[in-house]
Amino acid sequence: MSDAPPSRPVTREQAEEAVRTLLLWAGEDPAREGLLDTPKRVVKAYSDWFRGYDEDPAEYLRRTFEEVAGYDEMIVLRDIEFESHCEHHMAPIIGRAHVGYVPTDRVVGISKLARVVDGFARRFQVQEKLTAQIAHCIDDTLRPRGVGVVIDASHECMTTRGVHKRGVSMVTSQMLGSFREDPRTRSEFLRFVGVDRR
Repeated sequence: MSDAPPSRPVTREQAEEAVRTLLLWAGEDPAREGLLDTPKRVVKAYSDWFRGYDEDPAEYLRRTFEEVAGYDEMIVLRDIEFESHCEHHMAPIIGRAHVGYVPTDRVVGISKLARVVDGFARRFQVQEKLTAQIAHCIDDTLRPRGVGVVIDASHECMTTRGVHKRGVSMVTSQMLGSFREDPRTRSEFLRFVGVDRR
């Protein structure tokens, strides 16, 4: 990520100054030795945390494989760890995504499913939107018979502020095609990802 890509109307220097302003607002002295490099570090961290804005997750799904010996059953990738940030409080969302699909005539490399999750997660998000974006991206690009996405995540905007409730997680799902229309397919997927284990 360059210092100021054309798509960003704010320079790195302006972003660093904004961090100094927040430090002042919090009651700190940005000129204090321990905080001198904090604005640079925060901006560098943002380049990593929000690199999803520079990606098109659908691109990861464009290379597919057709030589699968007629395989047409469910494919599931479980426990895809991700980090995101709440768009309401800019606090971390930490969780796992489970992604499944029933292919038509082609499959995609499994690492690409994880990259799709990462591409959408590394943006400001709400979990419901993240879940839908992943499912629709897979559905629109691969055109499978069905797609299922389940996300289980904890929201630091709830655990470290506000109601301060630790140990809770939020579960969302998006089912498309046969995952929505066929209860047996949906049930098989949920069994594979272990939603019924609890």
